[in-house]
Amino acid sequence: MAAKDDFGRAGEERAAAHLRAHGYTVLDRNWRCPQGEIDLVAVRGRDLVVVEVKSRRSEAFGHPLEAIDERKGARLWRLALAWIAAHPADARGRRLRVDAIALTGIDPATAMLEHLEDAL
Repeated sequence: MAAKDDFGRAGEERAAAHLRAHGYTVLDRNWRCPQGEIDLVAVRGRDLVVVEVKSRRSEAFGHPLEAIDERKGARLWRLALAWIAAHPADARGRRLRVDAIALTGIDPATAMLEHLEDAL
């Protein structure tokens, strides 16, 4: 399981670097509360963005974004609202959205990265 965890962490690091390269400021990583965990929370302009990162070595079991079903989407919105409740100053005056970043490839450093804004 450690290799899978390392792969996921490397994917999240690549996703955070992608966001920073596109003008986002990452406010939080792996934020946890009783309801679950948010991979990344970022801001750009007036947008507060909760980001779900999915990394897979291949599409043999489907595209990474297929793992974000309706149930997972509803959970992400609940987590986003919990993050806002815990960080009201960072959220004030911002529009909330949920994005998804998918990485597909053997090495997260070179994997194909897709950023889907307003995914849910």
